[in-house]
Amino acid sequence: MQSITEPDWRALIRPEISAMEHSGIVEVSDYGRHRQGLIPLWVGEGDLPTPAFIAEAAKASIDKGETFYTYQAGVPELRAAISRYMTAHYGPGLPPERFYVTIGGMQALDLAVKMTVGPGEEALVLAPAWPNFAGALESNGARAVFVELEAGPSWRLDPARLEAAVTPKTRAILFNSPANPTGYVASREELVAVLDVARKHGLWIIADEIYGRLVYSGHRAPSFHDAMAADDRILFVQTLSKNWAMTGWRIGWLEAPAALGPVIENLVQYSSSGVPVPVQRAATAALDHGEGFIAGEVRRFERCRDIMAKGLLATERVELAIPEGAFYLFPKVLHDGDTRRLAFRLIDEAGVGAAPGYAFGPGGEGRLRLCFARAPSIVEEATRRLAAWLSR
Repeated sequence: MQSITEPDWRALIRPEISAMEHSGIVEVSDYGRHRQGLIPLWVGEGDLPTPAFIAEAAKASIDKGETFYTYQAGVPELRAAISRYMTAHYGPGLPPERFYVTIGGMQALDLAVKMTVGPGEEALVLAPAWPNFAGALESNGARAVFVELEAGPSWRLDPARLEAAVTPKTRAILFNSPANPTGYVASREELVAVLDVARKHGLWIIADEIYGRLVYSGHRAPSFHDAMAADDRILFVQTLSKNWAMTGWRIGWLEAPAALGPVIENLVQYSSSGVPVPVQRAATAALDHGEGFIAGEVRRFERCRDIMAKGLLATERVELAIPEGAFYLFPKVLHDGDTRRLAFRLIDEAGVGAAPGYAFGPGGEGRLRLCFARAPSIVEEATRRLAAWLSR
């Protein structure tokens, strides 16, 4: 048989896709994934399995034979449950027709980008930022323009800096609050300032508010729902992953004006063709009966936040803002700016897995992201290891 030299396959695909950066979080987690005794704090999820009442709803759906194609927008029962949930927590004027069920929050983000930011265009992204924001833009031929938050005792937004980043190519603002990785929670005043910039320049806002219930003061974080007008160009990205321990179920929703429904349904049809019905039944149960689980998780996360923050600050080797929401610490490690190297060393020498700050873009240099959504005993041991290593 004649031998054939394989082509350079990456050179044969779209160059902008081939050039997309490999995730720094995945690189580190792949390195340490199978280490015996390692405490992994690199991935943004909790350690509890999905509550039984949610899983049972999916099982019942399978037993009923709900295994066929379904509505592109989501089953009516789930859209109604989302409407009830959002109305209870964010106020009136949120009918089922505004909500479109997606394969996780990531598909909701991708659809929002597809509708608003085209090839060669730009979106403003607050930094440090979840890497998938830039990834969603780049995979659609667009570009992220980062606007750094101001670090200090708490992270804050300078609206003037945001507006100064607007160019003729800017089409949207990707706004994440509560924020991954910083724990930044925008005030109502900051949200109004962002709205003012968007209105002045005719921009869309893609609002990622998935951690909105995971806050440590009050019932929920301030939301664009609190300040928006009916004609504001806002798309909301949501997921069931964080609130109800459902990261592996891959279900979320996109909130948009009902008039965009046919467009969104087309995009769903041509990408995923809908979300499996048993998963949607599980989501309905979570929304209708999951308030007690959320309340318990917030209490648990707050305790773990305080354990880790106190232990790390006691070393006097880090600077950090106490997060107001979400479930991450994002400390700056003093005198060690190479957090890629540091993350590998922590795996090898401390037995703790952390996400390197450089993976989160500008403002992440010299920092580590540590997910404290774990049992308090695990967080105590991880903190002990980290503090001992930092204090050497």
